[in-house]
Amino acid sequence: MEGLASPLITTGLPAALGIIMFGLGLDLTPADFTRVARQPRAALVALACQVLILPIVAFALALLFDLPPAMAVGLMLLAASPGGTAANLYSHLFRGDVALNVSLTAINSVLAVVTLPLVVNLAIAGFEPGDGRVGLRLDKTVEVFLVVLVPVALGMLTRRLKPRFARAMDKPVRIASSLFLAVLVIGAVTSNLAELRDEILALAGVTVVFCLASLSLGFVVPRLLRVPRDQAIASAFEVGLHNAALAIVIAQSVLQRPEVGLPAAVYGVAAFPLAALFGVVVTRMAGAVRDPRPSTSSG
Repeated sequence: MEGLASPLITTGLPAALGIIMFGLGLDLTPADFTRVARQPRAALVALACQVLILPIVAFALALLFDLPPAMAVGLMLLAASPGGTAANLYSHLFRGDVALNVSLTAINSVLAVVTLPLVVNLAIAGFEPGDGRVGLRLDKTVEVFLVVLVPVALGMLTRRLKPRFARAMDKPVRIASSLFLAVLVIGAVTSNLAELRDEILALAGVTVVFCLASLSLGFVVPRLLRVPRDQAIASAFEVGLHNAALAIVIAQSVLQRPEVGLPAAVYGVAAFPLAALFGVVVTRMAGAVRDPRPSTSSG
């Protein structure tokens, strides 16, 4: 088991994440970045929820649930991880503005190169001060750049140069991404069974609360600021569905601390049914109360 662990962590996990992020890039075009200029309000509100408010929520939950330092850092890492293509799917299923989701995914993927190391370093300084551990230094930040942005850029380039190939690869890459996420979750759990047994109740509770809080925050804040319902639904899934695979890979292969990835592993199991339940509730609310503002969805 140990003999397989090292190459799995150093090569297999980043490669798996690379395929996931490459698949994300296949869905993006440069227009996805510029579209926000035509719909700045909804995008800025969603990004503020994701980048500014959500880490504060994660910090408060870590304190409320009295998480051990490594798990608290892991929750903060999860909060700083951007959304992914799952947000687009859920937004489509529950009548959100999918075009806005795609734009937010594109921008979040770029912002994460800066915000993720910043949040992780602050979390380590806050929860593990003076223990001699290092966070994401410059060289580690470069690694984050390589595992996040380079595969996305390659996916976008493939879509531009070989659109027929990109369309043909879309479904296989989505299936592979789902399988890789499942493998990453199982690997993170099995390699940290002792820690998970000790913290399962706290981790299950905090990840469920965190997921529901993320979804609710992403929906309620835009609605309070009079963002149309379809865009608020898009925001909810973008803010509420995090890239658990990215958090696990950074914990294991960049930070080299597998236990930090446990919150993301537990979240990876709980998030999708919770998001579906949230979507059903929001849809029923929409049936009971008509939105007075016209839909702005372009898709």
